[in-house]
Amino acid sequence: MNQNNNINPEALPKHLAIIMDGNGRWAKKQGLLRTIGHENGAKAVRQTVETCARLGIKNLTLFAFSTENWNRPKLEVDTLMKLLSKALKKELNTLTKNDIRLNTIGDTESLPKSVAKNLIEVVESTKENQRMTLTLALNYGSREEITRATKLIADKVKNNIISVEDIDESVINNHLYTRNLPDVDLVIRTSGEQRISNFLLWQIAYAELYFTDVLWPDFSAEHLMEALESYQNRERRFGKTSEQLK
Repeated sequence: MNQNNNINPEALPKHLAIIMDGNGRWAKKQGLLRTIGHENGAKAVRQTVETCARLGIKNLTLFAFSTENWNRPKLEVDTLMKLLSKALKKELNTLTKNDIRLNTIGDTESLPKSVAKNLIEVVESTKENQRMTLTLALNYGSREEITRATKLIADKVKNNIISVEDIDESVINNHLYTRNLPDVDLVIRTSGEQRISNFLLWQIAYAELYFTDVLWPDFSAEHLMEALESYQNRERRFGKTSEQLK
């Protein structure tokens, strides 16, 4: 055990997913524009990514922009896109230095061209990195993902590439954006909200859920440790009984 934080390095989640919520409320509490909240949220992203890499977590997925977020005020959406584009350029060296591979899930082709271009460049530049895979869920919605997968499978059935009898969980999984990622072990959501908000519905079937009242810009390495410690103190049964696990 790590004496500094009581985290067992042998029992870390193989895949950690975070719903980064509360940027706007953080700014409102301080009498600031919502956009300032997003700027401060970017600092929490950097600290969380670096902490996860240092601990040895192999897969980290961040819910950065949902399919529903386009409905927010135009100024806020434009600011989010500018921040994303800026962060991609700025953090490339950090990702490379820490041997982190950038991955994306979602309908990224519908993102602004400048953002998509920077995204492709960073994904390509870091594709050989192996310490950790950082996945950004961008223009992502789980229902859209599952609908897309269903259409792809139906098209293959129609063209006799696969048969209906061949369709099982692995076939469905292989048509999702996350086909190269393991199932999620732990979901953290900040800001006190206790819902999943259309995030990785298939992939979190047996994930542990951790909700904290901390607003995302205030989410620190210490808060992450608390979530991981809670996760490691839970009994994960996957449908079995406690007696079977023993």
